[in-house]
Amino acid sequence: MVKDLSVSLSGLSLKNPVIPASGTFGFGVELSGSFDLNVLGGISLKGTTQEPRFGNPTPRIAECESGMINSVGLQNPGIEALVHEKVPALRKCYGGIVIANISGFSVEEYKTCCLLADRCEGIDLIEVNVSCPNVHNGGMAFGTDPASAAAVTRAVREVCRKPVFIKLSPNVTDIVSIARACEDAGADGLTLVNTFLGMRIDINRRKPVLANKMGGFSGRAVFPLALRMVWQVARSCRIPVMGCGGVASAEQVIEMMMAGATAVQVGAENLRNPFACPEIISSLPSVMDRLGIHSLKEIIGTV
Repeated sequence: MVKDLSVSLSGLSLKNPVIPASGTFGFGVELSGSFDLNVLGGISLKGTTQEPRFGNPTPRIAECESGMINSVGLQNPGIEALVHEKVPALRKCYGGIVIANISGFSVEEYKTCCLLADRCEGIDLIEVNVSCPNVHNGGMAFGTDPASAAAVTRAVREVCRKPVFIKLSPNVTDIVSIARACEDAGADGLTLVNTFLGMRIDINRRKPVLANKMGGFSGRAVFPLALRMVWQVARSCRIPVMGCGGVASAEQVIEMMMAGATAVQVGAENLRNPFACPEIISSLPSVMDRLGIHSLKEIIGTV
């Protein structure tokens, strides 16, 4: 029997729930010569700021067992390049859902970037990364405080007609309170989680491996933590959730959906295996058959 992999996300139709996560798939076109991008449910583009950024000094990557730590520092060509160059280039080879991932260091920057992304014809959904430091509040990330996260959400919602999802940081004590604040401020949905704060030390050099000392920990090791947060938020909020964090198999996509995710992003696994997403998608029907699932929509939030 043919399996139904399709899902609906804030009014957008996806042929399947699998989406490469921001920062792990470039701007899409980089992989277009390796496989047909149109097998993907969507693509979340590399995080973009108002001005171009070179990023943090090297070394930026540290290997870990079952994961990695990165401190790339939002290297990107800026919002103008995104809407005028990167998205039009992607649209020449991809017809699915395109997600712009927007970062900023002030509410005004978020608002400016999201307005331009919203006006870009090739972008379907705007994902707002609130893990950036608030330069007007001592460097604390917007996403670690419900009021700050809500302020960004409210400002972005004012200038956007397209669906707005807020990508939450896991480096908090109570992620549910932040999720609810974003929902109350007008978010159409939530993406969780971003990377966990981690560190490695080179014991021979007696120095941190990363030039920035700390960075974002991602990969297979974080899956149980991310799954728990998706479950907590999905059962506490009415808006849809995109689950993200350590996903590396079709079985884990189904776990995320049972926990409450409508769509599932695959992150660090893409860096280990560039074919991770198409392989997961091709495996979904057989796993569904084994579990007696006809449609993925029927399992969302069943746990």
